[in-house]
Amino acid sequence: MTAKLFDLTGRRAIVTGSSRGIGLALAVGLAEAGADVVLNGRDPERLQQARAWLAERAFGAVHASAFDVTDQAAVEAAVRDIGHRLGPVDILVNNTGVQHREPLLEVSVADWRRVVDTNLTGAFIVGRTVAKGMVERGHGKIVNVCSVQTWLARPGIAAYAASKGGLGMLTRGMCAEWAASGVNVNGIAPGYVVTELTRPLVEDPAFDGWIRERTPAGRWANPEDLTGTLVWLASSASDFVNGQVIAVDGGLTAVV
Repeated sequence: MTAKLFDLTGRRAIVTGSSRGIGLALAVGLAEAGADVVLNGRDPERLQQARAWLAERAFGAVHASAFDVTDQAAVEAAVRDIGHRLGPVDILVNNTGVQHREPLLEVSVADWRRVVDTNLTGAFIVGRTVAKGMVERGHGKIVNVCSVQTWLARPGIAAYAASKGGLGMLTRGMCAEWAASGVNVNGIAPGYVVTELTRPLVEDPAFDGWIRERTPAGRWANPEDLTGTLVWLASSASDFVNGQVIAVDGGLTAVV
């Protein structure tokens, strides 16, 4: 009985920003749990490579949909197309995100808007578009990929921290408006994860040492460390969990 609570067989999931890194790992986790997964990214070639790679692993059906999460018209068209081709979306993972490292006094307005538009407004656009159908059907799961920067700040990444702090509150706002219609909206907040984009930080001895000392688990996360929490939040096992942001950070936010 318990295993069935985590079974995603027959459910359709969109994972934004999933052509590589954390997003692709999250898509793998959903596929392993039985979901039919739609990968998303802006680069059609890279996206098709990711789709082919995942499909070769004999998981459930794997599809791809290239669109920019900040383009409302493109998002609406893509969600309509996915619905027509595959059926209603049961699970949405808002993972798309960008980082920008620069002192706050030097950050241009253009760079600020790029980070906030991608990390926060994109989740709003895709989330609201997909949620319309979920509300009508009376069920659905939305998981926003937040960050430990939802609560914590560091010098040089103020735009990113502001966007992730906003995403945490957007998660609660979505819950407040859609929970009564059977839609669960939660977030996961990864700690520091080894990916292609963070590799320069991992290879910086000073920063690597700081992360290992700062994190009680004594290591960086791997993308696969996030998948169990995602599958739980996407499944029936979490049907009475709503509006929460769950830290998956090796204890980093638990200590001073």
